[in-house]
Amino acid sequence: MSIEIKTPEQLRKMRAAGLVVAEGLRRMQEATAVGVTTAEIDAVGRDVLAEHGATSNFLGYGSEYGTPFPGVSCISVNDELVHGIPGNRVIRDGDLVSIDFGAVLDGWHGDAARSFVVGEARAEDLGMIEATRQAMWAGIAAVRDGGRVGDVSRAIEWCVKHQPRRYGSLRDYTGHGIGSRMHMEPDVPNQFRFRPNPRLGVGMAIAVEPMLTLGFHQTVVAADDWTVRSRDGERGAHWENTVAITEHGLWVLTEPDGGEAELTARGVAFGPLNE
Repeated sequence: MSIEIKTPEQLRKMRAAGLVVAEGLRRMQEATAVGVTTAEIDAVGRDVLAEHGATSNFLGYGSEYGTPFPGVSCISVNDELVHGIPGNRVIRDGDLVSIDFGAVLDGWHGDAARSFVVGEARAEDLGMIEATRQAMWAGIAAVRDGGRVGDVSRAIEWCVKHQPRRYGSLRDYTGHGIGSRMHMEPDVPNQFRFRPNPRLGVGMAIAVEPMLTLGFHQTVVAADDWTVRSRDGERGAHWENTVAITEHGLWVLTEPDGGEAELTARGVAFGPLNE
């Protein structure tokens, strides 16, 4: 298994792309309101990319396999768990929205996702969103030089299993390596698997992305060939960040503060490079 090792300068370029992703997610979330369509939200992401001279790693993705993805973001609502296509769907009060967004700058990729509720929220939705966010940070905190991908998977799985209630955790969709392409080796499952377990090291970057549901983990793909729904119709949440291993520690490339607050709270070394 060949995992791409980045130089410090290449990680700095990934950080620049990651900051575009962070801004895009913030502005798309701010634009998400009752009565707005998912296509209008996606247009905000397009504007952010254009303002920074970045391109989309989502737009046209998958053309070599079939239907190319038509948006710059995946916008999934309620029982749409991931890969929702932006379109004429209108956001309603109480909708649970997950936005997955990426950017390419100077040939280097960033990728992240956030989930939130529009308007009046159900307690169970907020609990699941926070559980997913915590699982992501548990996985990130397990990333270390000399560690294994399985350490990340175990940490996510442990966090999910020790929540106050049971959640379904998607098994067919995983985190991934990232760098000069959006999806690279290694796969980063959200459950520990008895399979090749690559070692992590300085210069590597991975996207950690747990996806939880209020029901079971089984999914179905819609007729559009992209949108992944829960088979039982239950809602889901999705959180993702791109994290790099530097000689100083971890650098969360898609967080505005580089992950400093969350990493420090978990006793993990924060390792940014000079930007």
